[in-house]
Parts: sequence; C-alpha cells; structure tokens
Amino acid sequence: MFTESKITEIYCMADDFCKEFSFQQEKYMIEDKKTGHRNKPNRMSDVEIMVILILFHSGGFRCFKHYYKEYVCKHLEHLFPHWVSYNCFVELEKEVLLPLTIFIKKVLLGTCTGISFVDSTPLHVCRNQRILIHKTFEGFAERGKCSMGWFFGFKLHLIINDKGEILNFMFTPGNVDDREPLKQGKFLKNIKGKLCADKVYIGQALFENLFLNGIQLVTKVKNNMRNSLMSIADRILLRKRALIETANDELKNIAQIEYSRHRSFSNVIANSLSAIAVYCFFEKKPAIEVNFINDGQLTIFCFYVELTLG
Repeated sequence: MFTESKITEIYCMADDFCKEFSFQQEKYMIEDKKTGHRNKPNRMSDVEIMVILILFHSGGFRCFKHYYKEYVCKHLEHLFPHWVSYNCFVELEKEVLLPLTIFIKKVLLGTCTGISFVDSTPLHVCRNQRILIHKTFEGFAERGKCSMGWFFGFKLHLIINDKGEILNFMFTPGNVDDREPLKQGKFLKNIKGKLCADKVYIGQALFENLFLNGIQLVTKVKNNMRNSLMSIADRILLRKRALIETANDELKNIAQIEYSRHRSFSNVIANSLSAIAVYCFFEKKPAIEVNFINDGQLTIFCFYVELTLG
C-alpha cells in the first residue's frame, strides 16, 4: 500500500500529464456547431479516476467494488472529495483508457541500458472447464499453450532492462506466437544491444532481422544447432533470465494483473494498464548489477598484431 505522500506524488505526475494531454487534444478536436451539446465536465476528474485505479492494484485488494465503497469512499474521502457512485465510476473507466495508456508509454516506462530481457506470460480469463460457456471475451480471447499447459485468454509480452524497469509491453490473444511482436518495429522501438530470451524465440530469420536493426538476440542453444558459439558474458546473462520471471510474478501476485471476473473488454484493459502502472511505481524492482571489467587483453592483442605486421 502506498503512503499518502506517494499518492500525492502519483497524483501530481498524472495531473501534469492530463493537462498537457487535454491541451494537445483540443487542438485536433472538431467542434460540432449544429447540435448544442452541453459538454458538462464530470464530477470526478480523469486524474482522480486514474489514481484510484492505480491504488487498487497497490494494496492487495481482490474485489474492486469492496475497495471503492469501503476504502476509497470512507478512508480516502479527504483525498477524493468529489467521489461518485460505484456504477457511475465503472462507466467513467472507459474514458481514461487512452490517457492512461499514453501516460504509461510516455512517462512511466524506463530507458534501455543495452541489456534487455523479453518474455511472455499468459493471462487467464476463465478456467479451462468454462471455455465453451464463456461469452464476455468471445472474439477477443483465444486458446493458447504455455509452459504450464493450455489456457484461454490473452498474452502479455514484456521487455525489461537489467534494472527491472519495463521498456515496452503488448497484449495479444493467447494463440499468437511469442516471436510475432518482435517482428514489429514499434514493439522494439528504442531497444538496442543484447536481448535475452528463452528457446521459444529461436529463429534464424528473426535473429538476422534483429541483428540488422542493432539488436543481438541471445538465446540458449539447442542440441541440433550447428556452429553455435556463445561468449561467457552471454551465458551469464542467460542465467539471469529469472529477472523477467520475477517481474511477471510481481505483476500477477502483487499488482493483480490477472483477474477472471471481468464483465467487459474495457474493464480488463483498464485493469491490466493499472497493474502495469503500479509496477512502474514500485520502489524496489528485481534488478541485477552488471559491471564490465577492462583487463586490457584487447589492447595487448592489438599491440601484438601491430608488431607482427610491422
């Protein structure tokens, strides 16, 4: 659970962003002069809605209705004095999906350090026994298979750096190949250096495509792969792949990104984005310490080559 000072910090960051977002949005809005719409502002601002959604995933709550009625309306009334009814708040969630997404993409994501990790994790929307009768995400969720078996839902594709900061994320149906997001340039924007992954991402065409874009895909070697050499540094980095597994675990068990009682597609998007946002605000993230030691061997080798050639 965040402290009151941390809540104030999150509110100030979101408020500054929403002001700039509204200013830029109004430039491209087309005014309808034929019909006189009132355009009355909501009682609760978009900033307050975004902060309440983020706080829900920081306190270990499982039921949003109980969290809003018993915690926000009673214990956080001094921070959110213009609170609305629960049914009205659920309807207002849809209006903050776009600013919340841009807020995460432009403000909360980390920067690439040259060492990145990529992985995907399943997001179940129901149990396997209820797949045939599930109607909420019909046409959106699909059956997929992961290391834990078959599931029905979505996949979260995640890229983090060695500090545990999220660099980019993408949601896809459960039947999408893990390598598919890496073929898109937008997902790998601002990513450079080494990209560590598991054996699922092995592919000669994918490796060559990423190498041309300045990204070295580092994966474990299969037994039937020929002429595959790997440096000691890459082998050590592959041992640290538990870093992104820990990040996925925190997203699921602490931020509660996986929830199986959604009643609309917009609700699951708001829930997932809020969980990613609250992870970005965690003070302690899984990280590794990388130190490169220059022992001078390359300098000695170059000096020896110059002497022999001279």
